[in-house]
Amino acid sequence: MSKAPSLFDLRFGDTLDAALEAGHAARFGGALCGVDEAGRGPWAGPVVTAAVILDYSNLPVGLNDSKKLTESRRNALYDEICATAFVSVASSSAATIDRMNIRAATLDAMRRAVAGLSRRASYVLVDGRDVPPGLGVDGQSLIKGDGRCLAIAAASIVAKVTRDRMMERADGLFPGYGFAVHKGYGVPAHAAALTTLGPCPLHRMSFRPVAAAVRG
Repeated sequence: MSKAPSLFDLRFGDTLDAALEAGHAARFGGALCGVDEAGRGPWAGPVVTAAVILDYSNLPVGLNDSKKLTESRRNALYDEICATAFVSVASSSAATIDRMNIRAATLDAMRRAVAGLSRRASYVLVDGRDVPPGLGVDGQSLIKGDGRCLAIAAASIVAKVTRDRMMERADGLFPGYGFAVHKGYGVPAHAAALTTLGPCPLHRMSFRPVAAAVRG
């Protein structure tokens, strides 16, 4: 499903526009929620989603797609977002991903992130092509939304920083895989560790490279 039925169809340009977005937010009493994920592609670890309702009168300076920011800048913005916005985070584990598939597990985590907000969202903007089913609120998807919508950009930062920190902690629980460095992504060092050590409980067994390591 690419778009939920809605009374609104909010328009966004190709770049972040705070004035435009603040105007959209005003239509919903300020409760415009951005949603994004981190970790759909890795071989190991959870997929993490975040839902953020920004205060457009008190925006952190420098919000952008998390991939365009340095780690130190993401961490600083994460603190500012959490201090000034309504934020909720939800994740789906590797086992859940294996059971549901990555798309369904991601959408379910997004739904739970929105439900977990302490302020109810009036409209939801989701990065990508899909709006999670069962949100209980109107919304729309926005392709490349993390570079076009400030609320989604903020959600991308929260999701990315949260997941990175989870994988850094996982490195201490499952040493030898290099989780603190590559965060579970399929880099050569991770492939080599899989060959030597085999998978751990954080690995997504439904992902082909992990399954191949088990067969090998």
